[in-house]
Amino acid sequence: MLSEGKTKWICALVLAGLLLAPAVFSSDEENKVYQFTVVQKMEHTPVKNQARTGTCWCFSTVSFLESEALRLGGEVMDLSEMFIVNYNYRDKAKNYIRMHGNASFGQGSLSHDVMKQLREHGIVPEAVYSGKKLGKENHDHSEMFRVLRGILDSVIAARRPSIRWLEAYTAALNVYLGTPPESFTYKGKTYTPSSFAREKVLVNPDDYVELTSYTYAPFYSQCMLKVPDNWWYNGEFYNVPLDELEHAADYALKNGFTITWDGDVSEKFFSSRDKGYALLPKEEIEREITEVVEEMVVTQANREETFNNYTTTDDHLMHFVGLAEDQNGKIYYYIKNSSGADRAYEGYLFMSKPYFRMKTTAIMVHKNGLPPELKVKLGLN
Repeated sequence: MLSEGKTKWICALVLAGLLLAPAVFSSDEENKVYQFTVVQKMEHTPVKNQARTGTCWCFSTVSFLESEALRLGGEVMDLSEMFIVNYNYRDKAKNYIRMHGNASFGQGSLSHDVMKQLREHGIVPEAVYSGKKLGKENHDHSEMFRVLRGILDSVIAARRPSIRWLEAYTAALNVYLGTPPESFTYKGKTYTPSSFAREKVLVNPDDYVELTSYTYAPFYSQCMLKVPDNWWYNGEFYNVPLDELEHAADYALKNGFTITWDGDVSEKFFSSRDKGYALLPKEEIEREITEVVEEMVVTQANREETFNNYTTTDDHLMHFVGLAEDQNGKIYYYIKNSSGADRAYEGYLFMSKPYFRMKTTAIMVHKNGLPPELKVKLGLN
């Protein structure tokens, strides 16, 4: 017999996307300005809530892992974000101390940080490690982050880091999140986090690539994405022209691969709470959108300009799980967010192509989800 919690999870999963029939949505029940129809939807798990944390990078990428497990023939799983977050905070602390405080130490990170921790430490189910040691229903890292940052800044201020600083820091981290398990039982079998990742999640972190599109580096080569959350200076982003970045996202989604997205959500008509869409109108609109709007034409040049003047930054990461179209046949990306289901479209979002072209900083996808001609250009097998 299924437990009540497990029954709720399976019921929510059906709502989240294992039933692949097209669904029609209106962006505003009263005005019905935009009507969206989901035309392609990959298997994925229910919307979660990162709550008062800066861990969208982990929620989006762990959601991606859950979808990848399904695509690779695995089972439905609810994986632990905070297991990954715990180990990532340790690595960020080591880097921050090593750089004498002249490095990024914030709550943000990128998708490859999840893959790094998965490779080195594995992962566990949410039921094994929720990270909610404070006993609250929702995550809240406000105090924890300040305590962790305070420890590190105090170590640096002392000018001679002792051999115990990491032990003290890790102890504080575990007080808030809990100590990650070395082994656990899942469905009657004992696993380590690494064996669970290998046998149940099925994902090989080395099979995934990140794409970006900026002219500060040569196209079709690897480069460093120059954003603060790329805190360990990863230089393994493949830089491609904007048209090919868009084509890569479309190709992956049309061929059954989901993707993670990193980009800017500060625009006026990125409206995840009330409207459930992300649009980039061509003309300035003072108040509400009252009719379907014409959007900007986005080029490599004007995209680059917004990156250089900080109007495009890496604010947020989300999980692209399909494609949709509006009442006029215009294509949108169908996105699973991580702000809970008490929002428009139960926590999902529809992003226009112009918004994607202007505001994307990077995406991650399985290398087999790339267009064949792009794989050749990038030298990927």
